[in-house]
Amino acid sequence: MLQVLRERSQKRKKLLAQALGVANPDELRQALGTDVDGIQKKKTRVRIIKSDQEKTKDQKDNIVLGDEIVYKDSSTFLKGTQSSNPHNDYCQHFIDTGQRPQNFIRDVGLADRFEEYPKLRELIKLKDDLISETATPPMYLKTNLSTYNLKELNCKFDVILIEPPLEEYQRTCGATNVELWNWDQIMELDIGEVAANRSFVFLWCGSSDGLDMGRFCLRKWGFRRCEDICWIRTNIDNPGHSKNLDSKAVLQRTKEHCLMGIKGTVRRSTDGDFIHANVDIDLIISEEPEYGSIEKPVEIFHIIEHFCLGRRRLHLFGRDSTIRPGWLTVGPELTNTNFNADLYSGYFASGQTTTGCTERIEALRPKSPPPKGKVAGRGRGAFNRGGRGRGR
Repeated sequence: MLQVLRERSQKRKKLLAQALGVANPDELRQALGTDVDGIQKKKTRVRIIKSDQEKTKDQKDNIVLGDEIVYKDSSTFLKGTQSSNPHNDYCQHFIDTGQRPQNFIRDVGLADRFEEYPKLRELIKLKDDLISETATPPMYLKTNLSTYNLKELNCKFDVILIEPPLEEYQRTCGATNVELWNWDQIMELDIGEVAANRSFVFLWCGSSDGLDMGRFCLRKWGFRRCEDICWIRTNIDNPGHSKNLDSKAVLQRTKEHCLMGIKGTVRRSTDGDFIHANVDIDLIISEEPEYGSIEKPVEIFHIIEHFCLGRRRLHLFGRDSTIRPGWLTVGPELTNTNFNADLYSGYFASGQTTTGCTERIEALRPKSPPPKGKVAGRGRGAFNRGGRGRGR
């Protein structure tokens, strides 16, 4: 490797010498005016490194050849040592080690995310308890969605989560054990007929052409796109460079998008009985599944349940691993069925289609900002986004 690096360095010097009209690469220092300063800087850098008695193990692995330092890895870039390089070059570290930059974002887990925000932590716990108390027993239906008429569910839903096995996953995830769907088939799903007058749809659409096709689907189903939830995939457990690149691609895709659509008129300032905005953010950072799996992060369920108070929740293209209290799971990958249309409709016969809210939750949850022209104090109920990213 050192031999290859030296050869590349010599080629660059020759090309630079030709560009500057210098006869010999050795004369570059004089032409660039770095004859004295450059040598002095290198000697100073080596002297500082040699005199540093608190070098870590990774720094000791670096090799000093003459007046130059040859880096074997990116440890000094990540540690930001003043003696070598003050930058946090996570992109270079990714090239050297295959560890993605998002691997080093802190406090991304559900358990430790709000350690510095006790009120938000209490809010999340109270909402989780309320969701658990008001959730209907889990129901699931094994069926072929390409032929099944969704109207037979005999119910209108407040939230619909769609997780289609896209053809894209065969190339990016190595998915071969499921029947893949193209966007024309997805668009033919009769989502609008099972959506309530005010409702939300969450559509996983991959990371390439699905962003445009997903918008077409939302428009056909009668929804307006209002948000884009982005899943940033880490590879902490299995670092390395992706071998599944698009044709002629230079960059590697490490994220996936879930488009959110809204139907009807729902406003943050007036519809507090149906939505609680600004509780979570529109970003999910979690470990990517193993090769061949199309599993999505479970956090998407937390985001949906915290945001929408509607109890009628439908998950299309679900699997046994996604069966969840409060949800009706439908898909061809399920191994069993317990769905009863009359029993499911009976859970909402009393008209209680939302989870409701407590006084403590109402006091803790972030509110929308006041309209322009009205002065309001930024008290406990004021708009305040805590945590990472953009609030929703």
